[in-house]
Amino acid sequence: MSDDFESPNHHEDADGLAEPRFERLRAVLAPWKPAIMAVAGIVVVVLVWLAISKLIAEVDYEDVLDTLHATPIWAIAAALGFTALSFLALSIYDLSALRYLGRSVPYPIVALTAFCAYAVGNTAGFGPLTGGAIRYRFYARLGFEPADVAKVVAFVTVAFGLGLAGVTGLGLAFAAHDLAEPLSLPPMLLRALGGVILLALGALLAYSAFGNGRIGWRGFSFTLPRPGIMLAQFGATIIDVSTAAAVLWVLLPQTDVGLPAFIAVYAVAIGLGVASHVPAGLGVFEAVIIAVVGRTASVDQVLSALILYRVIYYGVPLLAASGLVTGMEVRRAASGANASRVLRAGAQLSPRVLATLTFALGAVLVLSGVTPASDQRLDLLSGLLPLSIVEGAHFLESVLGLGLIVMARGLAHRLDGAWWAAVIAAGLAVLLSLLKAIAISESIALALLFIALLATRREFNRPASLLHQRLTPGWILAISTVIVTAAAVMFFVYSDVEYSNQLWWQFEFSEEAPRSLRALLGVVIAAGSFAAWSLLRPSKGKTGQAEPEEIAEAVSILAGQAHPDANLVRMGDKTLLFSDDRRAFIMFGRQAHSWVALFDPIGPRSSWPGLIWQFVEMARAAGGRAMFYQVMPENLALYADAGLRAYKLGEAAHVDLQAFDLKGAKRASLRHAFNRSQREGLSFEFLEPDQVAQSIDDLQQISNLWLAEHRAREKRFSLGAFDRAYVMAQPAAVVRRDGRIVAFATVMTTTMKQEATVDLMRFEPEVPAGTMEFLFVSLMLHLKEQGYHWFDLGMAPLAGLSKSPAAPFWHRMGRTVFEHGERFYNFHGLRAFKAKFQPQWQPRYIAVSGGMSPALALADVTVLISGGLKGVVGK
Repeated sequence: MSDDFESPNHHEDADGLAEPRFERLRAVLAPWKPAIMAVAGIVVVVLVWLAISKLIAEVDYEDVLDTLHATPIWAIAAALGFTALSFLALSIYDLSALRYLGRSVPYPIVALTAFCAYAVGNTAGFGPLTGGAIRYRFYARLGFEPADVAKVVAFVTVAFGLGLAGVTGLGLAFAAHDLAEPLSLPPMLLRALGGVILLALGALLAYSAFGNGRIGWRGFSFTLPRPGIMLAQFGATIIDVSTAAAVLWVLLPQTDVGLPAFIAVYAVAIGLGVASHVPAGLGVFEAVIIAVVGRTASVDQVLSALILYRVIYYGVPLLAASGLVTGMEVRRAASGANASRVLRAGAQLSPRVLATLTFALGAVLVLSGVTPASDQRLDLLSGLLPLSIVEGAHFLESVLGLGLIVMARGLAHRLDGAWWAAVIAAGLAVLLSLLKAIAISESIALALLFIALLATRREFNRPASLLHQRLTPGWILAISTVIVTAAAVMFFVYSDVEYSNQLWWQFEFSEEAPRSLRALLGVVIAAGSFAAWSLLRPSKGKTGQAEPEEIAEAVSILAGQAHPDANLVRMGDKTLLFSDDRRAFIMFGRQAHSWVALFDPIGPRSSWPGLIWQFVEMARAAGGRAMFYQVMPENLALYADAGLRAYKLGEAAHVDLQAFDLKGAKRASLRHAFNRSQREGLSFEFLEPDQVAQSIDDLQQISNLWLAEHRAREKRFSLGAFDRAYVMAQPAAVVRRDGRIVAFATVMTTTMKQEATVDLMRFEPEVPAGTMEFLFVSLMLHLKEQGYHWFDLGMAPLAGLSKSPAAPFWHRMGRTVFEHGERFYNFHGLRAFKAKFQPQWQPRYIAVSGGMSPALALADVTVLISGGLKGVVGK
């Protein structure tokens, strides 16, 4: 024993044990990762604003305002021009991504999508509202595979990161002398660091041109773009970052930091803001700029420039995007069915854009509540309104700002309840902004939001209450960022006011500090109350199996649907969730923290969006994660709207019955098997439900023999089990030999006769080879005579995943399992059997909550189907 501990491999053994421990720890922490990231983000925001408060300790708020008002018109005009150039360059990111995928989309549509995505992404960062979500929704509707949409988003993200590194490297290499003093670092070190960055990027370009074009790490790899695409993208990034930096540069006072060096500083500040995951990098970006530029320039002028920069580079594009999609929605309504693709694209983008505008204006109202109004306007109001009206308007508008932030999440998900609340809040805020301080700019922006919401009413069509939503960690971080920023701004503005308890009770037109203090307290109390209610309220999620009355109601709904798979609801082993109008339903099961819906919703498509949202929110409210198993590609945009990500699951085999026969060389093997079976004395019969009831004992005997022969357990959830009531409720196809039933399959149909499929397939151990082929061929020919159009052979799991080395990790992992997993599941045999019938293969997907691993999702589904871990280990 001691020799083992003293062996040279001792350290290797320890590492081997450490790795599983690390993986187990990561698995335990995985569900808490969003909350941990949110708490870390809040800590970062607090620390950053504490640092900024020290940097601006000697700055006077009035001096900042004077500098702000003294900004030359030419500087503002130049900043607007550089902003336009920057956003024009940003559209090249999407064009390059599409070239990388080999896809072609008209430039006006690409430019519109890119502009709205960046207007949203710049404001919200990687928080609750993202440009990636806009791209996913838009490109998915153009027929892109989810993996392709993910590639577009990944390409844009990586390209921006590499370009940012390249711009930083150029700045460090060629402007090291200008940066040395502000950073307190030797120029040679900065120049060397810039050179290393540029060499690394050059090596990457050379590898793309002369290597095998693939790069990876720890099992993840991808194909590099061609050198031409990389150079074009890098050029676009240089233009983008340089012009964006120039927006701030023209607004700053004169400084010893030259423009090339400042571009490098700007790139680092943007990178740190993105890495912090704070919405819009708020505070992080400002801290870097003040720390570097504030050394050689007046800090109050730097603060003034930063405020204008945020307004021009973030606010103006967001307002422009909102006006653009609103105008396009109005034109689309006037054009009706003849609306162009560009106008339809604008309608698809409007909810996310207007949600971000609502979020931004809510933050503006909160910040406005903690800053003083001009003395002239207050003097004017003192002669027109009583003090109680002004005080009340100030307090209510601040709390209303927090309400708009909360409503933004509902708008992003197209909730009609959020739309009504936002319309009322925006209209009320227009009035309150005039009553509190005659805030003309605020009123105009809020009026634009009000008009935009009215114009896009039909895009917010999900019948769900705003109060049904539960705040996620990302939204808690966003709200916390606004409140912490507001507190920091208030303490800066009133740094010369000595705090005392009397401040809370001072009510005078001239007493701005008490008014701001009460407003901030109101926002904090409202935010804390809403967060506590959202997180602690009891779950209203449904649990338990469906009642007989619910099953009967679901059966009546599915009878009028095209796809018969939902007949599995007859098993009674799933929970049912009905839409508010009771015209559609979702059937689902629960495994650990996974809430798994089987198939797309069943019922009229108009009822699906609200039902999907209701299910996702119900799962989230119960601390679970929602997923939809075996959904169709044409419905993926609905799941993307609900915040779910889609992964290809396999391919379903559909046979066109109108074209099906046994003629020709392609079906020679089927024809021979069919004829051989007839010669061996097999015959086919289609039993209606009443006939099935008469033969139920024979069918059960065959089922028992089949289970014993295969040493198998009954499956559940996505498969039926031999339950006598379940089997007798549907038709069955049977094969007889010498008059005795030797094989059967239960048949699922609907009254539409659009499609049919089978569920249970059982046969006696001694049946002739080819018996099931005979059953399927006979059943298809029978259904063809009855007027059915399609026969669904079911899904081949993990089939059809990409073989390309550039395929996403999920495809490559699934493909590996498909190729080498025969020991656990007959992947190849199942697909080969279905392929005999010359079907049309249609992709099927699993849609899971963002951040959830598809492998973990499939593991939970497998346990659910198998009836527990015992069923997974067994058969």
